[in-house]
Amino acid sequence: MPVFWAYIYAVLGNILPAIFLLLFLKPFSEYLSRFYYFDIFFKWLFKRTRRNTQEKFEKYGALFLLLFVAIPLPVTGAWTGSVAAFIFGIRFFYAFPSIVGGVMISGIIVSLASLGVISFV
Repeated sequence: MPVFWAYIYAVLGNILPAIFLLLFLKPFSEYLSRFYYFDIFFKWLFKRTRRNTQEKFEKYGALFLLLFVAIPLPVTGAWTGSVAAFIFGIRFFYAFPSIVGGVMISGIIVSLASLGVISFV
């Protein structure tokens, strides 16, 4: 398969689940919060993460998210970026372009590495 089409399919395949995660994590967590233990967990999670990082993420959240997703390592992709956007309260219209940009940058890095243009070793 040509590298161009592999890149396009990889980017689209990575972005599609991120859309659903960004749109449905909040309603799903609200549904689960109706149950006592989930409610305690979500209150603890949101209070802790937003208290410690709220000021930084209000200014630079979308940029941090783009850089986080752009790093082509395990556990730094669009899925994890979507969960991070949800946890830190980054709105969809800021989070989605950042995640798309990060996936595209990561895809370019991986494509160049697979072609031997850049080397990490």
